[in-house]
Amino acid sequence: MRRLMTTRRLGLIAVAIFSWFANARDGLCSGSRPAPNIVIIYADDLGYGDVSCFNVKRGKITTPHIDQLAKQGMRFTDGHSSSGVCSPSRYTILTGRYHWRTRLQSGIVGLWGPPLIAPDRLTVAGLLKAEGYQTSCVGKWHLGWDWPIPPKHKALFRGAKTAVADDRHRDAWREAFSKPIAGGPITRGFDEYFGTDVPNWPPYCFIENDRTVGVPTEFLPARLFQNNQASQQGPALNGWTLEPILPTLGARASEFITRAAKTDKPFFLFMPLTSPHTPLAVNKEWRGKSGLNLYADFVMETDSVIGTVLKAIDESGVTDNTLVVFTSDNGCAPYIGAAELEKKGHFPSGPLRGYKSDAWDGGHRVPLIVRWPGKVEAGSICEQLVHQADLIATCAEIVGAGLADNAGEDSVSLLPLLSGVDEPVRTTAVSQSIRGLLSVRKDDWKLIFGRGSGGWTKGNDAHPAQLYDLASDLGETTNLYLEKPDLVQELTILMTSIVDNGRSTPGAKQKNDVQVKWRRFLAIPKKGRAVP
Repeated sequence: MRRLMTTRRLGLIAVAIFSWFANARDGLCSGSRPAPNIVIIYADDLGYGDVSCFNVKRGKITTPHIDQLAKQGMRFTDGHSSSGVCSPSRYTILTGRYHWRTRLQSGIVGLWGPPLIAPDRLTVAGLLKAEGYQTSCVGKWHLGWDWPIPPKHKALFRGAKTAVADDRHRDAWREAFSKPIAGGPITRGFDEYFGTDVPNWPPYCFIENDRTVGVPTEFLPARLFQNNQASQQGPALNGWTLEPILPTLGARASEFITRAAKTDKPFFLFMPLTSPHTPLAVNKEWRGKSGLNLYADFVMETDSVIGTVLKAIDESGVTDNTLVVFTSDNGCAPYIGAAELEKKGHFPSGPLRGYKSDAWDGGHRVPLIVRWPGKVEAGSICEQLVHQADLIATCAEIVGAGLADNAGEDSVSLLPLLSGVDEPVRTTAVSQSIRGLLSVRKDDWKLIFGRGSGGWTKGNDAHPAQLYDLASDLGETTNLYLEKPDLVQELTILMTSIVDNGRSTPGAKQKNDVQVKWRRFLAIPKKGRAVP
């Protein structure tokens, strides 16, 4: 059972990790070996318990391709996203910086919202591009663009679900979508992009690089807003349907891998899937396959598309020199029939409490698998605390690049863990609910700075904050807030430092983009010393 670590033990661990780097770097990522290709597959709304190998006792969905990936690599059981919802987690995995240091203090990037990643902010793609990588993003962006929509026309880009387009709409859409869309992936480190910004939001078309593929001329048909399909009305291509989106992304990702593997340059593919997030646009081949519900069918179809991408890696002959990371942006959404699934014996959050949007672990503890043949032991399991913010520092270590003080402020390299070192590389981690409720981890202790889930899952507590011992209470059932006021104070001081320093890793103090107003959730213990 891991506890709060002493300064002496942390010092010994630091020495061990430094020694590992000194002795093992040549074997893992030296210039004498070709730089590895890196593929990140980022599922959308896939719960911790939706993957078979993460939920053996309480899972009913078969995910053979993801399970096979785990057999070939390392499975992390304590991996976390930055948030219980979409956009913030995407910001953090690409930048290595907690999203709440930006304007996004709660919620997500809204419809037609501006870019969340600042133009001068280093991303994983920008880092690797500078090191000679070909960089591609295929899938869901949802981090904002500088949409070329004049303020006077904004109302024409929204509508009721039964809306019918007229000449005013078509003229405004033609004017906007005949122009480049600035501020997207190809301005944030990616050489190329193909995807749908948000599959259940407009524009209902694909975007390639900085242009829509075709110009929308209609509103989406009202029938496509039923049964967890589309959710926001707006411009759509004539005849646009939702089912082809996922397989098209699989095909485009495979095409990039095949093309890039034929060159003498390493490649980086970031594939943020649109699934199993709504729209639950399951293709005929997969409908009813799970025997559970449409969401479960969609998970199985998602697994199949992941298999397609992994097959492209194999058939391109680059498997042995390709690092593959698979994970999800947050937990499963409760509105896709989670209660129905639980009655049938499938628990999308596995042993965890809560769902998408929540500060409880069901909101942000996610599946995480890393495969790197010859470097990462096949079939291994890591129980150490890790975070999606760690991607950029890990990639920097792999390619031998340094990170400036104003890059990857919350990122820690996972290379020691990937090599089999079973000691913490990070002891703290922060995640947030959709409404801005922060939680901080220190070893196995977790403090949530407020009542309830902070999201959509019902549940409250008489105490003003929540303290859980995850080593003995993974389901977050016993609130120890009153019993351990000194620990509450220690974790609150820790959170204060993480916020005020603009970083959670060693380095020069940085500024947050805005004032982080997290103290509105701050709790004062009823006994012991007061929290500052």
